[in-house]
Amino acid sequence: MSMEKTSKNAAYTGLFAAVAASSCCIPPVIALIAGVGGSASALSWMEPFRPYLIGLAIVAIGYAWYNYLKTKKAEDCCEVDAKPKWYQTKGFLIGITLFAAISISFPYYAHIFYPNTNNKEVIVVSEANVETLNFNIEGMTCSGCEAQVENEVNKLSGIISVSASYDNENATVTFDKSKTSTEDIEKAINSTGYQVINKVKDE
Repeated sequence: MSMEKTSKNAAYTGLFAAVAASSCCIPPVIALIAGVGGSASALSWMEPFRPYLIGLAIVAIGYAWYNYLKTKKAEDCCEVDAKPKWYQTKGFLIGITLFAAISISFPYYAHIFYPNTNNKEVIVVSEANVETLNFNIEGMTCSGCEAQVENEVNKLSGIISVSASYDNENATVTFDKSKTSTEDIEKAINSTGYQVINKVKDE
């Protein structure tokens, strides 16, 4: 296999690995934009492989840059008239590198794509119906996961506030129990691909 083809394959491998590293967060945002719903997070099982995929992306793209610079150095010594192919250009590698960086960091800014629905107005008929529960959740790993959980729960009627935390592995939900139930909230959270382990009443 020629060095040119190896370099191109390395660049594409790095790009694929970078996108795959954030595949737990990218599909839900696409689903949100498309209006499909929260069930598109079927790739959340890939999250444990994220460090390895990031490592693969860095190594593969680094190798592509190494080949490019090595070829460039050789060209400086010898006169070459042939025009390089598009995947051999510096612009191509810069584009691949930037796209990979954006993909890898996606989980840290994915929350900006979700609407802020905590400011919605909820009419509470009786304060006795207001309840606050802490749902312990398994599987959240970034702010994008938090935003997805909050977005799905806020679709239910009677939700006064919801705050998810991947650090604490929970979501605190205040709701009007005459308008929605604990079971409905749990189903909404589970529909994101993350799982409610247990729930505790907030004192």
